Amino acid sequence: MQNVTLNVQGMSCGHCVNSIEGAVKKLGATAKVDLGAGSVAVEFDESKVTLEAIKETIEDQGYDVVS
Repeated sequence: MQNVTLNVQGMSCGHCVNSIEGAVKKLGATAKVDLGAGSVAVEFDESKVTLEAIKETIEDQGYDVVS
């Protein structure tokens, strides 16, 4: 399992948390949103899903993953 923390802009409420965590879960990964820090901690199995796919999924929800 790999653990990565992504900086994500545009998150401000509980809906944002549920949207991101739910979408990432559908990929077979887990996400923990920290609104105060503007970050998403992701845990995933590299043999099942790529980090790029996770980033794209978060962006598809309307948020910006920044480097």
